[in-house]
Amino acid sequence: MKIINATKQQVICTEISIADTFMRRFLGLMGKKEIPPGKGLIITPCNSIHTFFMRMPLDIIFIDKNNIALHVIENLQPWRISPVILNARSVIEVPSGTVKKTGTTQGDRLEIV
Repeated sequence: MKIINATKQQVICTEISIADTFMRRFLGLMGKKEIPPGKGLIITPCNSIHTFFMRMPLDIIFIDKNNIALHVIENLQPWRISPVILNARSVIEVPSGTVKKTGTTQGDRLEIV
């Protein structure tokens, strides 16, 4: 699966993993040394994340049930907690710099294909 920013016509990820069980959501990317360019993780359901035990910064995109970007955080450093985004259904975690490279902003419509 991949994620495309349909609003900006930009590919966000070419390979995405899904964390949709309690344990997968809890573990997320903890302990990983890096996320290679083009890869990412969708955590669902989810409206807030932490970066405890992370080794690299991340770009975070909160999306609603219609895959609209509700909130975007660039370069979230390890050992941080994001705000709770009330209407978020899922969170997309991608390598730091992806949001800037793709121009992804709040209100963009994403496609998961």
